[in-house]
Amino acid sequence: MTIKSLMDQIRQLEAELDAELSRRAAELKYGMEKGRILFEEEVLRRHKELKTGVLTFILRANPWVVLTAPVIYSLVVPLVILDVFISVYQAICFPVYKITKVKRSDYIVFDRHHLAYLNIIEKINCGFCSYANGLIAYTREIASLTEAYWCPIKHAKRAQNTHQRYRDFADFGDVDAYRSKSNPLATPDDDPKIP
Repeated sequence: MTIKSLMDQIRQLEAELDAELSRRAAELKYGMEKGRILFEEEVLRRHKELKTGVLTFILRANPWVVLTAPVIYSLVVPLVILDVFISVYQAICFPVYKITKVKRSDYIVFDRHHLAYLNIIEKINCGFCSYANGLIAYTREIASLTEAYWCPIKHAKRAQNTHQRYRDFADFGDVDAYRSKSNPLATPDDDPKIP
């Protein structure tokens, strides 16, 4: 089996996964209308019934979890700094490299606060996780575009959980493939590089 046929199979499986996720959303009886998430009335009522009150939530919490929460939330500072730096980097450099900018809102998604079964503490926790994981995904996308532009070469050692562009990189040691995929020092008059 060739690398191309394996990649085609992966793309087919991803399409099947998307279809299954859509089916599951319909099964859970919610939909989107003008960017708003809407649940059927019966489902929304059930969600509200299953909501845990804040006091009950705190009293049931593991004391060690409560004590370590400030450590988790202290990550907000470096995350915000990363957010600012990666966004400024993209804004300055991507136009020069002729790389299409990554849309931040495609990665950092805040929608869990619409879930009526979450109390305010759970909604804040979900907001933090949405921001942290979305920011890392946004950063990874920008970094992968940068890598595809500057150094599209696979590693000799198999790297875990590589980004989607990595599959198309030149094999380690294949100088001809590298030269055909990379031209980072091209002048603005050269054909735009599309990683």
